[in-house]
Amino acid sequence: MKVDIGIIGAMEPEIQALVSQLSDMEEKTISSITFYTGELFDKRVAIAKCGIGKVFAAMCAEIMILEFSPGLLVNTGVGGALADGLKTADVVIARDLVQHDMDTSAIGDPKGLVSGINKIYFETDGVALEILSRAAGALGLSSRVGRIASGDKFIASADEKARIISDFSADVCEMEGAAIAQVAFVNSTPFAVVRAISDSADGEATMSYAEFLPIAAKNSQLLIAELLRAY
Repeated sequence: MKVDIGIIGAMEPEIQALVSQLSDMEEKTISSITFYTGELFDKRVAIAKCGIGKVFAAMCAEIMILEFSPGLLVNTGVGGALADGLKTADVVIARDLVQHDMDTSAIGDPKGLVSGINKIYFETDGVALEILSRAAGALGLSSRVGRIASGDKFIASADEKARIISDFSADVCEMEGAAIAQVAFVNSTPFAVVRAISDSADGEATMSYAEFLPIAAKNSQLLIAELLRAY
């Protein structure tokens, strides 16, 4: 089955509003991941909750591409603020993504380099980026276009936050986006990534994350809905 757009979120709050609006919904479970397909805003879509971390995210993205052949793959969710000026529920639309925990620098490689394809930064689809940027303004969301850094660790210390900023000049940290970006790249599938800020990625992160997750996830899903309408 081919869909227009595939949507991946790591957790239930990141996809539940979109899944609830699907018409003619069908479910298919592959490798423990449930894919919901149906019509949404006159588009044929597939939506999945991948689970937390880069391995689950990559598994889900590969299955999504092979099973549903989306014309655009979108990752929606929440993340921790790295750049100055970002507040809870602000939205960052990815210009590109990097894996901050990919590190073969001990053998002379730049940090973040993905061996085999020799890329550090994975660029998002320009058309989707433009639509998302316009939609954020129309919705009145505080937003910016920036760089998202992914890794298999919840960042909750000032030192780790400073390292990622220093190494990659990233605006947001999270745990899935760059893995999805890598899979999309090797499959020549256009992709977009949106993150709403749920915490400050420092010593206060674990306290603010649970409180602000639903608010941030809602803003991210609102933006994805506008992308579906316009893409």
